[in-house]
Amino acid sequence: DLGSTSASDLTSGTLPMARLSGTLPALAATNLTAIPAANITGTLPAISGANLTGVNAVNGGRKNLIINGAMQVAQRSTSAVAQANDSNEGYATLDRYSLEFGNSAGGTITTSKDSESPTGFGSSYKLDVTTADTSLEATHLIFFAQCIEAQTLRSCGWDYTSASSYLTLSFWVKNSKTGIYCVAFNTYDTARQYTAEYTISSANTWEKKTITIPGNSALTFNDDNGQGLEIHFMLAVSSGRYGSAGSWTSGNAWGTSNQVNFLDSTSNVGYWTGVQLELGSVATDFEHRSYGEELALCQRYYYKYSGEQNIHGCTYNATKYIGCAFFPVPMRANPTVGDLSGSYGTIEGIVKSNLYFVKTSNNAYLTTYSANAEL
Repeated sequence: DLGSTSASDLTSGTLPMARLSGTLPALAATNLTAIPAANITGTLPAISGANLTGVNAVNGGRKNLIINGAMQVAQRSTSAVAQANDSNEGYATLDRYSLEFGNSAGGTITTSKDSESPTGFGSSYKLDVTTADTSLEATHLIFFAQCIEAQTLRSCGWDYTSASSYLTLSFWVKNSKTGIYCVAFNTYDTARQYTAEYTISSANTWEKKTITIPGNSALTFNDDNGQGLEIHFMLAVSSGRYGSAGSWTSGNAWGTSNQVNFLDSTSNVGYWTGVQLELGSVATDFEHRSYGEELALCQRYYYKYSGEQNIHGCTYNATKYIGCAFFPVPMRANPTVGDLSGSYGTIEGIVKSNLYFVKTSNNAYLTTYSANAEL
């Protein structure tokens, strides 16, 4: 009987195999440390994958389809911005997140990049209700969203036409208003919606949430830089936009009747961070990227030049001075240019990589500008 034999008693000598009969007791993995390789001979038995628990998957490349998931980059404003219907609506603070008040919904939310965050993160997207909307009309929707390019979905490895192939969304949330919230997934090349619910259980406590969505035979994603999949974090949904959770539909499915109204009180404050969308049915650890890498990814969609130094033109001929401003990365599409200042004359050309300006007098220069190629 070896059941009570100490492993330390088996450190020298050789036990003939004939003296070992019956079944050896189970050995704890914690006791199998510092075993010299020379002491292991023969062929190891097959190990069942089911017994390999707590082993992180090896990531062979970028896995997070979300950009700025850790809420690091806020090119437009690092200060708080009050947003409402037709007033700073859309993109205002955190890059790649648009706050929308659908169908003239009421209320005001002040958004900002905030240092409040769970362990392992440095910032979050703060939404603070500063004007309440306690009575939603039939078609009102309020949400923040990020849209992913169609070509990204098409080539990410997701078998999106198969119901047995999945994407998994995970994120951290801290919210003063508990209850059921919804996330709505919209596709554009074939118009489909999928709604999922999640529950905020404890007020003012960081909680990690996970949502898995299957493919569907009706889904298509074009091989282009247009809208592919948009992920809407619902804050309020009116009865005219209710749908059922857990299935793809061609009708309205912005949220369920269980969705709380985050805008029902000016006491409501929420924080989101660690947003990750990845291939598979399991949420893995968040893919942390450096600020520089995240900034470059954001600049494909928006770039703000804040006058670090003037961009000067040069003599083109006797009557014209021309200047060129290059973007740090090629943009998704030819951008819309705004926030212009300086003595630049006119903007004569805009492409994905740069813009150029022409002035009919000397001392042509551009001090600030923004370039917007959001989806």
